[in-house]
Amino acid sequence: MRVIVVNSGSSSIKYQVFALDDCTSLVEGLLERIGTRDARLKHRRLTEAGDWEEFVETRPVADHREGFQFLLEVAARHPAAHATPAGVFGFGHRVVHGGEAFRDPVIIDDEVIRRIKDLIPLAPLHNPSNIVGIEVLRALHPDVPNVAVFDTAFHQSMPPKAFHYALPRELYHQHHVRRYGFHGSSHQVVARAASIHLGLPTSRLNLITLHLGNGASATAVQGGRSIDTSMGLTPLEGLIMGTRCGDLDPAVPFYVSRKTGRPLEEIESILNKESGLKGICGLNDMREIQRRADEGDAEAQLAIEMFCYRIKKYIGAYYAALGRVDAIIFTGGIGENSARVRKESCAGLNGLGIILDDARNEQASSGVVEISSEDSKVKILVIPTDEEREIARQTIETIRRATHKKGHLP
Repeated sequence: MRVIVVNSGSSSIKYQVFALDDCTSLVEGLLERIGTRDARLKHRRLTEAGDWEEFVETRPVADHREGFQFLLEVAARHPAAHATPAGVFGFGHRVVHGGEAFRDPVIIDDEVIRRIKDLIPLAPLHNPSNIVGIEVLRALHPDVPNVAVFDTAFHQSMPPKAFHYALPRELYHQHHVRRYGFHGSSHQVVARAASIHLGLPTSRLNLITLHLGNGASATAVQGGRSIDTSMGLTPLEGLIMGTRCGDLDPAVPFYVSRKTGRPLEEIESILNKESGLKGICGLNDMREIQRRADEGDAEAQLAIEMFCYRIKKYIGAYYAALGRVDAIIFTGGIGENSARVRKESCAGLNGLGIILDDARNEQASSGVVEISSEDSKVKILVIPTDEEREIARQTIETIRRATHKKGHLP
């Protein structure tokens, strides 16, 4: 049987199919431009030879329901090898914001959907699309269980001193204004991988995990639990990102509004979509930014310096919060692939026992790789993230746990 992981966006559906027994990836794909006449589906399957075969199709897709029917049709025409016996064990859904309502993955029913909808004000760009994917698949396959895995769940272990803002209490009690954090599945899976690599239980490890991609976040992990994280009420806070500004003086939006006459809604869009690396140098792809910097582009160089400086500040802050750090982990598209970002982010941290080995850093490849010097007191690791497989794993565990409990009901 199979487990299908779904990440439903406003105009896209990203999906991956895993074998139930060992979570081997069998199929992956992305449907883009939903709602247009030229929606594009890129579908990849694992062949008997162990290679990946890719198919690309374009057709009009009016909405997400048509989108799911489209991708299921393509999947039926191009089945993966090793996908038998057929049948779907469950659907795992990435849901961005679970608020304080959800600390763990949960089987989705009408009440869960209602509570996710209640959280839309906290994630207006994400939760509505996540709900659409859930509702469509529940309607298409009513007998298959659906599980919600929340980006925020891993960070629900943060203590009050870390998740509260210094704001009037009623804003928290009445409107749930607090730090929630995101990328939880990624931080959790690389922490577990570090535990296996180092041969120590997570309960004994203190880690700083750095998920660096177009979205970026840092987390302080103590004994396998998140005790602080850089993203806040929304994914806007914290590190500099592809198009998000990260940490900012709270007065900036009001100052800009007064000076330019722009409404706060427009400024909010600027902070989320036109800032970060893009705002500094006009680009949000770190590969292109590094190429431009190598050619002498001063703005591209500044963007890299600012990006890494912000990371370095969070490393220092979380070192202080943890008191002892066993390893720093780089993950995500930039974290896994940019030796330059890793080097500049760790530069000057020798006094904290963080010493990067340049040769190891340049040769980092797939799998878990140590890039710290032999003299470094703190291990520096590059660990590929695999959020989809983590969602599949949590989906399987949640369904099996629920089935077990149900089987023991009187």
